[in-house]
Amino acid sequence: MHTIELNDEELRLLRSAVRSYLQAFGHNEADLLRAAKHLMVKLPDPATTAVAVG
Repeated sequence: MHTIELNDEELRLLRSAVRSYLQAFGHNEADLLRAAKHLMVKLPDPATTAVAVG
């Protein structure tokens, strides 16, 4: 398992890149589409993630 820390802007950039990656593939790359969709599920949405203040 690997852990990386991203600020909100970096997370938005990563989510956008993965979405673009998903749109670039067709029916012949079903395994890549599944893997990218699985990754998207793991990424939190910075718009809905609560920021801890303290």
